[in-house]
Amino acid sequence: MLFEDEKKLEEAVEVVAETEEVAEAPNVSDEELEKIEEGIVPGLTDVGTAELVQTSFLDYAMSVIVSRALPDVRDGLKPVHRRIVYSLDETGTTPDKPFKKCARIVGDVMGKYHPHGDSAIYGALVRLAQPFSMRYMLVEGHGNFGSIDGDEPAAYRYTEARMAKLALEMVRDISCDTVDFMDNYDGVDREPTVLPARFPNLLVNGSAGIAVGMATNMPPHNLTEVIDGVIALAHNPEITIEELMEHIKGPDFPTGATILGRSGIRDAYESGTGSIAVRSKCEIEDRGDRGLKRIVVSEIPYGVNKALMIENIANLARDKVIDGITDIRDESNKEGIRVVIEVRRDIIPEVLLNQLFKMTQLQTSYGIINLCLVDNAPKVCSLKELLTQYLDFRVEIIRRRTQFLLAKDEARDHIVIGLIKCHDNIDEIVDLIKASETPEEASDRLKEKFGFSDAQVQAILGMNLRRLTGIETEKLQAERAQLELNIKEYNRILSARENQIEVVIKELKEIEEKFGDDRRTEISNAASSIDDEDLIPEEQIVITLSRGGYVKRLTADSFRAQNRGGRGVRGTTLNENDVVDLMVYTKTHTDLLFFTSLGKVYRVRGYQIPEYQKTGKGIPVVNIINVEKGEVVKAIIACDEYREDRYLFFVTEKGLIKKTYIKEYESIRQNGKIAIGLREDDMLLAVREIEENTIVGIAASNGKMVNFFADETRPMGRSASGVKGIDLVDGETVVGVTTELGGNKILVLTDKGFGKMTDRVDEEGNQIYRLTKRGAKGVSTLKITDKVGKLVAVRAVNGDEDLMVITNAGIVIRTHLDQIRTIGRNTQGVKIMNLEGRQKVVSIAIVPREDDLDEDCGCEEVDVEDNNSEQSEE
Repeated sequence: MLFEDEKKLEEAVEVVAETEEVAEAPNVSDEELEKIEEGIVPGLTDVGTAELVQTSFLDYAMSVIVSRALPDVRDGLKPVHRRIVYSLDETGTTPDKPFKKCARIVGDVMGKYHPHGDSAIYGALVRLAQPFSMRYMLVEGHGNFGSIDGDEPAAYRYTEARMAKLALEMVRDISCDTVDFMDNYDGVDREPTVLPARFPNLLVNGSAGIAVGMATNMPPHNLTEVIDGVIALAHNPEITIEELMEHIKGPDFPTGATILGRSGIRDAYESGTGSIAVRSKCEIEDRGDRGLKRIVVSEIPYGVNKALMIENIANLARDKVIDGITDIRDESNKEGIRVVIEVRRDIIPEVLLNQLFKMTQLQTSYGIINLCLVDNAPKVCSLKELLTQYLDFRVEIIRRRTQFLLAKDEARDHIVIGLIKCHDNIDEIVDLIKASETPEEASDRLKEKFGFSDAQVQAILGMNLRRLTGIETEKLQAERAQLELNIKEYNRILSARENQIEVVIKELKEIEEKFGDDRRTEISNAASSIDDEDLIPEEQIVITLSRGGYVKRLTADSFRAQNRGGRGVRGTTLNENDVVDLMVYTKTHTDLLFFTSLGKVYRVRGYQIPEYQKTGKGIPVVNIINVEKGEVVKAIIACDEYREDRYLFFVTEKGLIKKTYIKEYESIRQNGKIAIGLREDDMLLAVREIEENTIVGIAASNGKMVNFFADETRPMGRSASGVKGIDLVDGETVVGVTTELGGNKILVLTDKGFGKMTDRVDEEGNQIYRLTKRGAKGVSTLKITDKVGKLVAVRAVNGDEDLMVITNAGIVIRTHLDQIRTIGRNTQGVKIMNLEGRQKVVSIAIVPREDDLDEDCGCEEVDVEDNNSEQSEE
């Protein structure tokens, strides 16, 4: 039982009864009872939920927009920043005073002006003191205020701060009734609605903030340029954006870097929105050891976290998304940023850097939104609008300040006139004051007898007797003269807007002279997105391909042009038994067409072949083009333009030939396409670039050679197989192709080391290897015997090169071609190479001359009669 004691139960009942009586006590009329029953309660309004939410959200949104997130167009500050700067000034935390703890500063701001959390206030204070966030800092910090690597600042109990010198210009003249004040959040103190701002802080330091349904992102600018822009606008209110951009070149970020292009800047200045590409400042340094290079980053885009950027690059390199980075280091110090990216030897640093620009924060896009508060409402402004708003604001500041000073000096002038008059009648005035029983009586008598005003009487009666009798007329007269001059000047300023603008310009020039500096951010006309090729300088190069399949790029300086008798330079160093098989002089931006034995063609730009030193081995060609196993590169054609009057001439081992417009190969990609349709058991032997009437020579292993004009065959498609070029005997193959463009001599060589050089034409201009028809058996180049062997190579040469002979045993001999006598077609030739056992010559290569070879090349001249020298089988 809840109530065991009956007495307690009775007491509880009485209490409940008293409570009910109290509840029923209010007198409610029948009419009011009816309204209550109908749901109508006095003092309450019936509002729908949707309407209530909409109204409340709009109130919240406008509060965020106006009171938190957006800067004012006049002083460029958000409320929190304005309150910090004003509080620092109010508490005397100026540049000439000691630093104060940030905890004290945050407390002052929060306790008087900013009704939000301490972390938000401290975060805003820290940003004003960060040199990588502010182009011109408004707060001077002492301690750890964070870093560009994203390090957090120390707690505010450890750090100290004070106003920067430039911040004084934000609050200068604030005591001269230049701006309006309003009650703070609790109505106890007053705070300014805007700061006087003697310089255009909004453009100079920029701003960023996210409101509700809108955001602002305004980049910083150079103080000198912006002031020049304001002055230009003041002189010419009809100035255009183009003319303004002659003064204000573009954003000027505290971190430097480079802005790419001007179109984005122009868009932002004209419409208030735009996008600009900002690229890190990078240099490619030569490490000096074995041709290795590195990329050094010295400036990064505004707002980029350097540590995260480096981590991102390292991750991309680790995952092979970006290839060619061997190491990345951050060597930054107090002197500035230095990020070092080591580049692998076979990688073109310019191409790698371009990849980094495209895939990392080494290049970013900065979206400009010039959204700010104009007349307490958000508005996107053009550059001219921003400058106009600031200029109008400063004119208003000058007007209000001048009116304040005018009123102040006029009041003082009035007092000084009274004091001078008092001095002239000092004895009477003193006696009158003594004779008066009360101050009111003295005041009335002074006004009645001497005509003083209330203000003058108040000033006189406020002075003690010693000061009153010690008034110095000369000082008063001098003060009055100065006051009259001031009043005249103030009236002149107030008489016309042009005079007020004149004062604005004068004060801006003072700021510029004191705080102006050079631009940090460069503006380049380069495109924001560029191809790898645009980063590679176009220069002369040499491409070599060895018989072992190693390809490399060398500078043209490695192969100086050689005349007969000139000194040579060593062009390449390969493994023992490997020789240069193909060599092409070209440019970095020229297309290289690689033709293989399987009839495919691959296209590579010159700069895509890795550059090596002269002594470098090179890179396997399979790393450049996707050749199959057993597929061999037979020709490299350099093509800088695909002209319609030039052709590619194909020759297969089985003697088929094809002429195709070179333009047919313009769209070849790096993964390759069919260059010629090969028949079964046939392979591509050679490709030459020719013109319509070029004379082409095709030599077979049986020593026969046909010479004919290329126009004997019609142009065919890319996939065609071709037509018969030479009539081969069973088992014989084509071993060489010459064109009159290749040289003025013909070099032939057999598998047993016999060879010779013959002039292409005689002294009378006749072809020594006379012309035949396409498809003929040809004329003899030399007599094929068991002693001489089969023909293995035919080349068109000039005679001043070096000949490299390769055997099936991998033996290589190199000799000067001018050591081989130029003899007629009727002669057999000389023994180029002494072969041992079953060794045979399998190939030759023609390379630039080297003069450090042994002059005794071992060539043995053999006199053998050629009985079939004039035989012709057409």
